[in-house]
Amino acid sequence: MLSRQHKLIVMKIVSLFSVVRGYNIPIIILAQYLSAIFILAPEKRALDILLDFYLFLIVFASAITIASGYIINNFYDSQKDLINRPNKSMLDRLVSQKTKLTVYFSLNFMAALMALVVSWRAFLFFSAYIFLIWFYSHKIKKYAIIGNLMAAFMAVLPFFAILLFFYNQVSFEELENHRGHFVVISSHAMFLFLLLLIREMIKDLENLKGDLANNYQTIPVIYNEKVSKQIITVLTFLTVLPVYVLINVYDVGYMDIYFYVCFATMLFFLLYLWKSNSKEQYLMLHNVLKFLIVSGVFCIVLINPNVLWHGKQLISNY
Repeated sequence: MLSRQHKLIVMKIVSLFSVVRGYNIPIIILAQYLSAIFILAPEKRALDILLDFYLFLIVFASAITIASGYIINNFYDSQKDLINRPNKSMLDRLVSQKTKLTVYFSLNFMAALMALVVSWRAFLFFSAYIFLIWFYSHKIKKYAIIGNLMAAFMAVLPFFAILLFFYNQVSFEELENHRGHFVVISSHAMFLFLLLLIREMIKDLENLKGDLANNYQTIPVIYNEKVSKQIITVLTFLTVLPVYVLINVYDVGYMDIYFYVCFATMLFFLLYLWKSNSKEQYLMLHNVLKFLIVSGVFCIVLINPNVLWHGKQLISNY
């Protein structure tokens, strides 16, 4: 049996895990490595990518920067979360605000230090990323449209860190040969950006009560739920554009199956959206989007499943 003091320590660890949304961090790390192997550097051996120390520093710096972002976001949203997520908020409050800020600054310092080891460009990138996350949480989040756009943009930024890492190794003369490759990467990023933007707007509908109480100027607060649903509908149909480029212009292997299933799911998503009018219904839609985003990470391997088999051979022969 654990003593009362040990139980309290365990609960505080669980609380901090909840604040940084530790369940998301492994998915982000996996997404970056799979993107590197299957999209950004398909010509390289998977094992070489996995054992690249500087790439590891970039991926780890991205993960802890995002974790620190969740902390500062939780710090500024504490009052709103008491209304929107009372159970989670009570768990999060087991860790003091002072402790949260200490962990926040420590994680940011570690991320900047790791980026500096890679290059001064990586250091500038992560310094700007850390500032943007703070600025968004402190100011921008409360405003309609720009808050949604910035949230989705910052969620995609870690993948640009990986992109810059690989393109920094390409000479200026070789950039022309990578133009088509860059279009594929941009199309994947645009599709993810649109899904994330839709998710942010669903969160605004889900958190309407708390946003009203704390004077957050979101779209459903300024206008109404119908306007939000109309914008979400337009954004959903816009996802067709990057998917068309990926399926019909470039080869994404068997991942086209994911895009077809995703688009069919989004059509049912829209039908349910227009019938929804409660927090529980919006939460269900939010979870559908989270499932599509997470499943999209795992479906990256469908671009070239042979890499998994060859990767297994490489590891066994290494």
